[in-house]
Amino acid sequence: MGKELILALGLVLVVEGLGPMLIPSKWRDMVSEMSQLPDATLRRIGGCLVVAGVVIAYMMWPSK
Repeated sequence: MGKELILALGLVLVVEGLGPMLIPSKWRDMVSEMSQLPDATLRRIGGCLVVAGVVIAYMMWPSK
């Protein structure tokens, strides 16, 4: 399981790095706009991302 976790972390880093690498000015604008959002909105966005990640992980988890 350790190798899969490290692989997942690596893939997250790749996806997270694409924005600043390919379109840095638009990425900076997006981050600036997100910093102006209320805390409740950011929590809602974060919660949706966590739920989506859990669903994807559950669907991809190898069955025994």
